[in-house]
Amino acid sequence: MTQVFGGKKFEALFKNAAGLDVDKSDIKRLYELVNQKMHDFLQMGEVAAKANDRDIIQLYDLPITKGFQEHLREVRSYDENLNLEPILQQLATLPPLKLEYSREVEDALPELTGAITVALAKSFKAVNPELKNPKPQDWERVIDIFNLLF
Repeated sequence: MTQVFGGKKFEALFKNAAGLDVDKSDIKRLYELVNQKMHDFLQMGEVAAKANDRDIIQLYDLPITKGFQEHLREVRSYDENLNLEPILQQLATLPPLKLEYSREVEDALPELTGAITVALAKSFKAVNPELKNPKPQDWERVIDIFNLLF
């Protein structure tokens, strides 16, 4: 079972990003999904670095889309009010890959984690604009869509 740290901050982030009320079981789902998606994200960076004959994953290797850049900016604005950095740093882990990570990637990890979280929160509202408190079936639906797109 995943141990939940900083649940109140993630609750505040979901509330700010999408007006959602989440509970402890939602935060556990969030941790699991964010870890999975961060691993997928960094693996794609590894593919790009290898394709360019480099042995270090650079920030520009990561598949950062325009929409994801907007989520990064949003996380930065929330961090000013919510002080998310410590909890995002704790959640942000670098999975072991064959290539090394640049310092820039390591430094960006908390914000990348936050941006994935914001994207997830907004996905709930895209699926159901009236949603206030996600239920397990809402999580399943959003995770299925998130896995298709992310």
